[in-house]
Amino acid sequence: MSYQAQDYSDLLGIQGFSDTLLINHFNLYNGYVKNANEIVAHIENTLAEGQADPIEYAGLKQRIDQEVAGMRLHELYFENLGGRNEIHLSSSLLKLLKENFGSYEAWEEDFKTTASMQGVGWAMLCQDNNNGKLNNLWLDEHHSGHPVDRTPLLVLDAWEHSYMLDYGLKRPQYIANFFKSINWNVVDSRIKI
Repeated sequence: MSYQAQDYSDLLGIQGFSDTLLINHFNLYNGYVKNANEIVAHIENTLAEGQADPIEYAGLKQRIDQEVAGMRLHELYFENLGGRNEIHLSSSLLKLLKENFGSYEAWEEDFKTTASMQGVGWAMLCQDNNNGKLNNLWLDEHHSGHPVDRTPLLVLDAWEHSYMLDYGLKRPQYIANFFKSINWNVVDSRIKI
């Protein structure tokens, strides 16, 4: 099994994100892909040689989860960028936001507040795979509080590397510009129910 890094260079030049910030962010993402592949190879070799020390193996299994989650979350994040400041809400997404939050504005305020939480991690709009309900949630780091049986529709990276070069400590300004760059077609395509 091998993971392949995706090319997100088409995002260069989007409003609210300097090319320097994006290139650094892409390099970080590529590191997650590289680390995931190295850990998978190490696990496979250790098992093939019959030398799986339980303590080392447990550490590798925990580490692979963190690397793959970091990789996949960055992919979801990059894929939902690039809207070029054109907010297009499909009728199905808008309908779901109104049903679950009362209005688009109420949802946006809740999402921005969630994304402003102290700490490092991710803000996500998710859809419950059982009942179709939407909720905003915070995911610490890459792996703590992961949404079980929920599909991420919109993902915002709230780690410092996603905004410090351009915004310093002004995360709310980054979040506002993130909203100007959402690719709503991608968000809509992730709806399952």
